[in-house]
Amino acid sequence: MATRTLRTATSGPGDPAGLVQPLLDALNRIIVGKPNELKLSLACLLARGHLLIEDLPGVGKTTLAHALARVMDLSFQRVQFTSDLLPADVIGVSIFRRDTSKFEFHKGPIFSQLLLADEINRATPKAQSALLEAMEERQVTADGSTYALPSPFFVVATRNPTQQIGTFPLPESQLDRFLMQITLGYPGPAEERQLLANVDRRDLVDELPPLMSVETLLNLQHAVGKVHLSEALLDYVQALVAYTRESGEFTEGLSPRGAIALVRAAQAWAMMSGHDGVYPEDVQAVLPSVTAHRLEPAQGR
Repeated sequence: MATRTLRTATSGPGDPAGLVQPLLDALNRIIVGKPNELKLSLACLLARGHLLIEDLPGVGKTTLAHALARVMDLSFQRVQFTSDLLPADVIGVSIFRRDTSKFEFHKGPIFSQLLLADEINRATPKAQSALLEAMEERQVTADGSTYALPSPFFVVATRNPTQQIGTFPLPESQLDRFLMQITLGYPGPAEERQLLANVDRRDLVDELPPLMSVETLLNLQHAVGKVHLSEALLDYVQALVAYTRESGEFTEGLSPRGAIALVRAAQAWAMMSGHDGVYPEDVQAVLPSVTAHRLEPAQGR
């Protein structure tokens, strides 16, 4: 079977793949042995999505979020989700000022360009819901007033495996707001040896210089939507989506939102790979992470 060579974009300072590669190199020095997961994380950001990381504690989820904020010079806030967390702890609260006899809104940590929602499934559904409007509309409503969030706005949420004690399941409406779900997993023996022998990863993150301006990031996010989609590629995506709905392999198939997420993620992956359009290989690269939290195998499968 002949191997098809993908056409690539012209290299140069304006080449998106060339702009992104230094970021990937820096991230790979922090999170060792996970190049594919790091590329997926960056693709998620470029596609203007949100990222869910499901894994055991201590495998680098928080470090990854902090490193992403550092290399792109994004404002960063972390919220530790707990069972007593309230929506106001995330969004903010209005406080009455006696000198003006008016309420003044004090913004919460959600007003950041990269928000780390740590252990999101340890909070109650009511607290989890504080993110819903923000993730979809990129704005929040408090006390009848609407406040725009910074641009870009990227949520990295971590959750522990659902069988762990003290966790609440994420509602489907919230899961669908995440463009991708990834798992970092344990490092391999060589990578773990490197972690043991080297300095604290937190020190390396603190030393990371900004490698991309916010303006460049916004331009790249805009460029993702312009990556070419052929009719044949759209036929391929529709066939995949139809299979999830009609095969009986899954309890429910991909929703239209999920199908759009698959295309958008594939566009970001193609752009990062230097391709001049989206190919089936790009769809296949992002398919597991786009569908991991959206598709549930049917009973007996």
